[in-house]
Amino acid sequence: MVQNRLETKKIRRAGALTVAAIGLSALLAGCGSDSGPGVDGDTAAGVDISRAATGDVTAHGGARRLTEDQTQAIADSIQQTGAKNVILVIGDGTANQELTLARDYQWGAGGQIPGIDQLPLTGDYTTYSINKDTRKPDYTTDSAASGTGWATGTKTYNGAVGVDVNGKPQRSILEIARANGLRTGDVTTTELQDATPAVQVAHVTQRKCYGPKETAEKCPENALENGGAGSITEQLLAARPDVTFGGGWATFAQTATAGEYRGQTLEAQAKSRGYQIVRSADEMNALDEANQDKPVLGVFADGNLPRIWDKATAVPGGVKQPAVKCADNPAFTAATPKLGDMTRKAIDLLDNDKGFFLQVESGSVDKANHDADPCGQIGETVQLSDAVTAALDFAKKQKDTLVIVTGDHAHTSQIVEPDPELPMPGLTKLLIGRDGDPIAVNYGTSLVPGEEQHTGGQVRIAAYGPGAANVVGLTDQTDPFFYITDQLGLDREKK
Repeated sequence: MVQNRLETKKIRRAGALTVAAIGLSALLAGCGSDSGPGVDGDTAAGVDISRAATGDVTAHGGARRLTEDQTQAIADSIQQTGAKNVILVIGDGTANQELTLARDYQWGAGGQIPGIDQLPLTGDYTTYSINKDTRKPDYTTDSAASGTGWATGTKTYNGAVGVDVNGKPQRSILEIARANGLRTGDVTTTELQDATPAVQVAHVTQRKCYGPKETAEKCPENALENGGAGSITEQLLAARPDVTFGGGWATFAQTATAGEYRGQTLEAQAKSRGYQIVRSADEMNALDEANQDKPVLGVFADGNLPRIWDKATAVPGGVKQPAVKCADNPAFTAATPKLGDMTRKAIDLLDNDKGFFLQVESGSVDKANHDADPCGQIGETVQLSDAVTAALDFAKKQKDTLVIVTGDHAHTSQIVEPDPELPMPGLTKLLIGRDGDPIAVNYGTSLVPGEEQHTGGQVRIAAYGPGAANVVGLTDQTDPFFYITDQLGLDREKK
């Protein structure tokens, strides 16, 4: 098995270099540091990762992001294979339109999203799920099925967490990494029980089975009293990542109904299992150790963490409305850590000689999109950028670290013409961004805020570091499971 993985690595490396030799510059996404290409010499592995347009965008060549041919630089950057660490960063509900909106508003049309736009290799992956009844493709996935895809390598039905279409548990990257002796982490801005963080630590047939109460009602086959592995929260505690950061404290007040910890609250169970529980940014920052003897459970809100920017909900009636600027959310206080800070702390705690696997999610890009809230959405994309920057800063120093950034599914937001005479479906909001002109943001899948829907488009995936070439071109959402475990050299059968 180990020999097969080594042969796979050799084949992938050879294929990646062949692709580079015929020119990967056409596949590069716009990216870079704030000062633009060639200005600050921001390079990694021989690749100029500065990608902002620094000229007059109205002049010939003023909008270009590349300063020279990239073929050899990209070839040089992908010669190293075999990663010690992997950091997988997810923007929930974040496809190209969400990235474009954030870039245009916060950094300008010719600007760059720090971290995200600096990743030198990029492609797209397909995100469809499986219809549980027909066993045929379901073209619009939810976060549970999409997360199960990359976490386990298995496509499944919408609502399934870590199980196949038959409800059979599928092992995750985090579980396999831990079995192979690596440290592991799971970080999110949502409830820890939400679909994306849950797919790395739990296996339930219905994504809402947060605690024992919901599990008894919604997926009784998974309940401890019926011989199952328990609720998402109970399985999280048993999976024992070295670092877990997010929200969802309300569920920890529920009481176990069976098993070793029957009659105890999930909070009491976490303490009995030896978890260090932290509830604020200051307590998180004071941490200096996280391992299997003293795993960290940081839970910073009863539900989802508050969004960093305040709501600016879109309305019916097109763009016959005043344009607004986004504002800070007063509900986001200093007690709540930002995603970039959680990512830096997790990396610091997980960094060790043997290696680690860390999943990080900016989860409320999706939730703001459902709410037709462009400001909330952009703010959480800024948080995503901060998290990727933290990961990339570490990877540029530690050349053995693979950073992968993607979204789990496409969503409804679109930039449209700001013409007040044009009829508009759905809901629309007019913003004033970095460049000073109006940006019209439309949500066309519902007339009700809170009911905007996912869409079925393929999603951008980008990477830096050893094994990054595997994201190039078109892949599927299940592919990351295989090349992440291959790059880490993991025995996928090890218990």
